[in-house]
Amino acid sequence: MAHFAQIDNGIVQQVIVISNADAPDPFPESEALGQAFIASLGLPGVWRQTSYHGTFRAHYAGIGYTYDAAADVFIPPQPFPSWTLDESWDWQPPTPYPDDGNTYVWDEDTLTWVEVEQ
Repeated sequence: MAHFAQIDNGIVQQVIVISNADAPDPFPESEALGQAFIASLGLPGVWRQTSYHGTFRAHYAGIGYTYDAAADVFIPPQPFPSWTLDESWDWQPPTPYPDDGNTYVWDEDTLTWVEVEQ
């Protein structure tokens, strides 16, 4: 199956699945074929192919994701205001997640990881 994201003002509005017969591999050739098929269905807008496994365009697109046309990637929503985007298009906290086997949640007020009592 081929997955396509509808983009409006740089934001993913929906993601649809079409048959590989309508967008045969490989990417990027499959994108133009898929876009033509989507247009033939009468679905308006700008459509970009997305990879379910993240093998191209950094991430699988989801509703609310940003499409960065200059970098040609999908970027997930920022989880917290203090987190920054790294060179792989992943959001990173100001402090790395503790690597001690315990479970933590991010506290934006203190900018720290807080251990979850189990």
